[in-house]
Amino acid sequence: MREKLGLYAELIRLERPIGFYLLLWPALWALAIAGDGAPGYWNLFVFVTGAWLMRSAGCAINDFADRDFDRHVARTRERPLTAGQISPREALAVFALLGALAFLLVLTLNRLTLYLAIAGIALAASYPFMKRFHYLPQVHLGAAFGWAVPMAFAAEANALPKEAWLLFVATLLWSTAYDTIYGMVDREDDLKLGLKSTAILFGDYDRAMVGLLQVLFLLALGLLGRDLEFGWPYFAGLAAAAALFAYQHFVIADRAPAHCFSAFLHNQWVGAVVFAGIIGHYYAR
Repeated sequence: MREKLGLYAELIRLERPIGFYLLLWPALWALAIAGDGAPGYWNLFVFVTGAWLMRSAGCAINDFADRDFDRHVARTRERPLTAGQISPREALAVFALLGALAFLLVLTLNRLTLYLAIAGIALAASYPFMKRFHYLPQVHLGAAFGWAVPMAFAAEANALPKEAWLLFVATLLWSTAYDTIYGMVDREDDLKLGLKSTAILFGDYDRAMVGLLQVLFLLALGLLGRDLEFGWPYFAGLAAAAALFAYQHFVIADRAPAHCFSAFLHNQWVGAVVFAGIIGHYYAR
């Protein structure tokens, strides 16, 4: 049993929390803004716990969807499902259990949040299969990760103002940018397997397109700050995010897979400095 639990922990990437951070930060941005700097404690608990559950569930369904491809990729061939250490049925059971626990948490919130959660589960469950059908699975991932934003506004304010959708678009742009960098890690293997990604779609313009997405992300957050009349701490956070993006472009200049993976991981700090800017605004005010 201990060995089996260890394999399940590996399935959900328990030792690699980057996906949890990337999903959590936009939810915290939205909760802080919707709660005027002081969101409810229960909402914080639900969204932090829910982010961990849904990210873990997403890893399980991703490995189920890619089980026949992962064995051909050096980086993923030792994953427990691909290696035959657990069965596809077990991976689906893990996904269902974690998704059900997350949904039970949502049941403690209002009806609007519940309706949005149903759409969020559909986005999370369908994302891993999109690389078979079109070159924009990263946009689909961005929508899935960004869906925490309208859910957080619904939970905290029971409303979906234009600021919620502007922050959702910003999150979608950011997620598409960093997942394109992630796609650059596996681009050669994906081409051999006939899979699709924005990294393949952009080709030699990959770094330029990532830069454009990052600029649009900062622009969207700048517009949000203007509309909400945020103060200097918020814009200092955006300036720090811009500096972090510049560093990422320095890292991926040679497009080496290891360097691209390092730049992808670096995005957890982008989420952190934006959150610090939001919280800094409310404390300064």
